[in-house]
Amino acid sequence: MLVYVLDQHGKPLMPCKPQKARLLLKEKKAKVVQRTPFTIQLLYGSSGYRQPVTLGVDAGSRHIGISASTEKEELYSGEVELRNDIVGLLATRRQNKRTRRNRLRYRKPRFLNRTKSKKKGWLAPSIQHKVDTHLKVVENLHKILPISKIIVEAASFDIQKIKNPEISGKEYQEGEQLNFWNVREYVLFRDNHTCQHCKGKSKDQILNVHHIEGRKTGGDTPDNLITLCETCHSDYHKGKIKLNIKRGESYRDAAFMGIMRWAFYNKSRDSYDNVGLTYGYITKNTRIKNNLPKTHSIDAYCIANNLNAKHSDIYYNQKKVRCHNRQIHKVNVLKGSRKKSNQAPYQVKGFRLFDKVAYQGKECFVTGRRQTGYFVLKTLDGITIHKSAKVKGLKLLETRKSYLTERRTALLPWLKSRVSEPVLL
Repeated sequence: MLVYVLDQHGKPLMPCKPQKARLLLKEKKAKVVQRTPFTIQLLYGSSGYRQPVTLGVDAGSRHIGISASTEKEELYSGEVELRNDIVGLLATRRQNKRTRRNRLRYRKPRFLNRTKSKKKGWLAPSIQHKVDTHLKVVENLHKILPISKIIVEAASFDIQKIKNPEISGKEYQEGEQLNFWNVREYVLFRDNHTCQHCKGKSKDQILNVHHIEGRKTGGDTPDNLITLCETCHSDYHKGKIKLNIKRGESYRDAAFMGIMRWAFYNKSRDSYDNVGLTYGYITKNTRIKNNLPKTHSIDAYCIANNLNAKHSDIYYNQKKVRCHNRQIHKVNVLKGSRKKSNQAPYQVKGFRLFDKVAYQGKECFVTGRRQTGYFVLKTLDGITIHKSAKVKGLKLLETRKSYLTERRTALLPWLKSRVSEPVLL
C-alpha cells in the first residue's frame, strides 16, 4: 500500500510508505486530503522530487482499467465500472414528456431544434457520458500522481466481420436486409412466416413482430425481433405464456467503442501533452507472453509497458453513480391534479444515498434508506451487508461522491508461478 502525497501548493509528488506518512501526520507536517485513496498534503516546502510515471488506460464500454507505474513499481491499479442506464433513463424521460405534452395541452412536436443539427461533433448522451467518464478518471489520477506519459488502447471492431467471417469487397454494402422493404418484412421472411412459439399450431394467420428485449433498451434491430402469431402475442402480454427465446448477440458495446475510442483519444491529446496510442492485439500478446491473467487492470498494466515494475498488492474498485435523481415528476397524477414528487429526502438521520459508512467493522455504502432511520447497506459488488441496519450502528466515513471507491487487496496467486523476469516484446 502507498500513500499519495501533494506538496503545499496541491501538486502531486511521488507516493510514500504508510510509516512515513504516519510520522508526518504525527508531527503535524502534513494533513489528510482524502481517505480513499489515502492522500496527504505537506504543510512545508519540499524539493518536488518526481520520477517518470506512465499511465496505461484500458478504455471500455462497461469498465475502465487503469494502471500507473514507474520502471520499478506499480503506483496505482484500479478498475472503474461505468453507468449503462442512460439509454433507459432517456427513453423514460421521452415517454414522460410525451405524456405531459398531451395531458396538459397539445403542443406540436418540434423536429428542427435537435442538438445534433446545431453542434458539430455531437455524440449521443450515452456515448458522451462514457467519454466524459474516461476523461474524468484520467484527470483524477493527475491530481494524486505526477504522470508524465499516457498510453491509451484503441480497440476497433468490424461488426460485419464478426457476423460473417468470410465477408469481403462489396458485400460490406449488401447487408442482411438487402432487397427488403423494412425490418418487419425481413424478420417475417427470416422466420419463414411462422410463429416462433407455437410453430403454427394455433392456426392463427395474423402475425406480429415482437420485441424480445424491451424496445426501450433493446432497440429495433432484427436480433431483438421474432415472429409471433396474434394468439401467442396476446397471451404473452397477458402473462399466460412464457417465451423460452433469447435475443441474438448484441453488438452495442462494440458499436460504442467504435464511436468513442477516437473521441476519447483526441480529447486526451487536447488536454495533455504526451499521449500515446496502442492496440488491443499488442496488449493481448504482451499479456499472454508474460503469463498474466485477463483483467482490466492487468491490461492497463500491459498498456503502460513497464513490465519490470513490481505489481501493487492494492487495487481500487470504483463505480460511477448518478449525482441526484432529477426526474421530479412521474407519469401518474395524484388526486386533485397534483403531480407526485419522485425525489427522496436529501438527508435521512444525517445520511445520504451512497455515503460510505462503517458497520460492525465493515466498510460499505448506503444503497437504501427509510425515514424511520433504517438503511440498506451493500458493497460495490452488490453484496448485501444488512437489509435494515439501525442508524445507531453506522459511522460516517465519507460523504457520497459521483465516483464510489473501495480499496481492495489484490489476490495475486499467479505472481508465484510467474517467471522472475518478464518477457519483453
